[in-house]
Amino acid sequence: MAQILLELAFLFFVGSCLGWCLEVLFRRFFSAKKWINPGFLTGPYLPLYGFGLTFMYGVSYIPVHTGAAWADKLILILIAGVMLTALEYVAGIIFIKGMKIKLWDYSSRPGNIQGIICPLFSFFWTAAAAIYILFIHRFITGWVGWFVNHMGFAFFVGLFFGVFIVDLAHSLNLSVKIRKFAKENHIVISFEKLKESIKDGIENAKVKAADRHKKMKASFLFAFKSVRPLQELLTEYWTLRQKNSVRKDSGDDKGCGKDKVAVNSQIESGCGENDGKKSPRDENGGEEPDLQSGRAEEK
Repeated sequence: MAQILLELAFLFFVGSCLGWCLEVLFRRFFSAKKWINPGFLTGPYLPLYGFGLTFMYGVSYIPVHTGAAWADKLILILIAGVMLTALEYVAGIIFIKGMKIKLWDYSSRPGNIQGIICPLFSFFWTAAAAIYILFIHRFITGWVGWFVNHMGFAFFVGLFFGVFIVDLAHSLNLSVKIRKFAKENHIVISFEKLKESIKDGIENAKVKAADRHKKMKASFLFAFKSVRPLQELLTEYWTLRQKNSVRKDSGDDKGCGKDKVAVNSQIESGCGENDGKKSPRDENGGEEPDLQSGRAEEK
């Protein structure tokens, strides 16, 4: 039993780290076109991929005997694809309903369900499962066998989980503050867009001497590291998102400055400054605003 737990821990470790690398590269070259630390946590790991690899590893050992090898593989691939889609849906629901945070958004994709899953990415998950079962599983099995025969490496896996737990506690503490802001304003925060805005604000802000703010370089891992309070960043982020939404709806992309405005920048264009007296809900005419754009193009 202890060996099985160690193997699962090793798989979670490998999947989380490799998944993080894939997401970073995808954001850099395909979606955001910039270096963005993906996911909810700070460190270089994505638990969703850790669970995904663990699930696929387990599915590969399900006994299926149809009399045709290709049919056996096909059934396992379909099972894995469904499980990965279900995993994505459960994770998305937990963050949206429990934390008021949206880590990705498929709302613009045809056939999506609550913007959390969609046929296109279910196909991608199934394709990933096919690649794993047909080509990668034997290598992962070899890695697990090596790990079992070199238990000294368990120290590094244990170190990983130690850092992971500390990181999780830190991120949950941060999410409590974000959730409070989101609940007060009846919105769901797009985690990725918030991090992008903070990064852009740090890089592009015009700092005045009276502010006593020191210029700082945006941190890749610590995306929320800023000289400004998180509450202030959240307020300005949502205000700017509202203004951009209004300009987009009205088709007025002139005279209001650039569409992409840094969070820390001063709003001086006369396009409707926020006087600090109205909440985002008040400014939206009392109706619940929609802030669920996040990873429509990601993964």
